[in-house]
Amino acid sequence: MMHGPVPDQNSRSKAATGNGLVAAFERVLAWCNNVIVVFAAIALIAACAVLSYSVLWRALFHSPNYWQDEAAVFLLVGATFMTSAYVQQQRGHIGIEAFVGLLSPTVNRIRLWLVDVASLLFCVFFAWKSWTLAHEAWVDGQVSNSMWSPPLAIPYVLMAFGMTLLCMQILLQIILPIAGAARR
Repeated sequence: MMHGPVPDQNSRSKAATGNGLVAAFERVLAWCNNVIVVFAAIALIAACAVLSYSVLWRALFHSPNYWQDEAAVFLLVGATFMTSAYVQQQRGHIGIEAFVGLLSPTVNRIRLWLVDVASLLFCVFFAWKSWTLAHEAWVDGQVSNSMWSPPLAIPYVLMAFGMTLLCMQILLQIILPIAGAARR
């Protein structure tokens, strides 16, 4: 079921225009998210092509490929994590709206802000652990357990960078109502 815009979407740009630094941060992050979405779409198409090639190669030549599964997984991990900030920017995530209609607009804005704070705490922890994992994979030279053996630092860095962008997007969504209230 499609719903209209989330209540804080309308006041987002108004709040940002009151503070030049917040507005600049919002524009840069939105531009970055839009660029990443284009590359993620290309990565998804590439993953489809790699997997299709693998199926055809096996069917026609009865010869296995050792690299296609991991290449597709790396592309999918990158596309998934790198676009998470874009999805959050659009508030396109799945939400349970059982109480939204029962709450007043003010209480609903507070609810959204508290959910964003809780989400930020979780995502900061996830990003920190992801960067730790990426660093360990890079330093230890960890590779996958396949014949191809690509470095595991690749998907871990994509995961860590995507989670960091998500943290910045959620932080922006937490700051915007405060910046809007400070302007009044």
